[in-house]
Amino acid sequence: MARKPDPEQDKLDDAARAGWLYYIAGNTQDEIARKLGVSRQSAQRLVSLAVSAKLIKVRLDHPIGRCSDLARQLRDAYGLERCEVVPADPDSPSETLGVAQAAAAELERHLVSPHPIIIGMGTGRMLRDMADQVSPMECSQHKLVSRVGHIAPDGSATQFDVVSRIGERVGAPHYPMPLPVIANTVHEKALLLAQPTLRNVMDLATQADVTFVGIGSVDDDAALLRDGFVRLDEVRSLVRAGAVGEITGWAYDARGQLIDGLTNDRVLSVPLAHPARQHMTGVAMALPRLRAVRGAMIGGLINGLVTNERMAEKLLEK
Repeated sequence: MARKPDPEQDKLDDAARAGWLYYIAGNTQDEIARKLGVSRQSAQRLVSLAVSAKLIKVRLDHPIGRCSDLARQLRDAYGLERCEVVPADPDSPSETLGVAQAAAAELERHLVSPHPIIIGMGTGRMLRDMADQVSPMECSQHKLVSRVGHIAPDGSATQFDVVSRIGERVGAPHYPMPLPVIANTVHEKALLLAQPTLRNVMDLATQADVTFVGIGSVDDDAALLRDGFVRLDEVRSLVRAGAVGEITGWAYDARGQLIDGLTNDRVLSVPLAHPARQHMTGVAMALPRLRAVRGAMIGGLINGLVTNERMAEKLLEK
């Protein structure tokens, strides 16, 4: 039976072919127009569609000198084991552009290892976008495990189940954590963490060889507040206690010291070690998170960083 015409699918097919010709085969837009039998303007639009529809992923493999220098300075200044700095687009409003792609490339360097490893994952918008950039591959020798829950306060699944997203893309066993980020009460926390299956996931996460985490701010625009895990009065109590940032729900101050009490008494994610005992890579670029990123590095909560040059320059200012 002949295939029914599908204009939308045909357009994506053309876009994928145009993207391949441009980014992989190295054709000019004039050459693509000739080979596809379209105008140069149509060829340009098809190439753009290939990227916007995520039919093809573009990464920068050449280390730009300025970015390499910033990465070296950050490693020296904060004692980082690894640092990756990518270019910044000063006109882009995106909070993940470039950095999500670089973090995905960093993750893939671990995924291609033939030796079995355990990879821990945080959550959040940055890591979700990072997950979408990971190339499909077969990595059944590894284990992916979440350090933090992916259940919303109302019991529904959030869109930030990063472990499952990546696990399905790379064919690796993955261990999500079916919990909210923060329990309603200390008693509820104790009851939830007493479940054997959850203890197994947490124990596995503490054994991770490498972990990737997002870094959040603690302010009136905090992700924990926007996503309904904490109330505004709780955020302001944390700020009064000196909190500047949070990693997987754990709030800390400008020196990277965990805040005593408050919401930290109810956090359900794997406890943060300071200094980190494993390869713990923070992924962030939004300038409102500047104090949070700096505090995490000063306190040794992370020992690796993927960011862009704009954030790097701010982190190196005296």
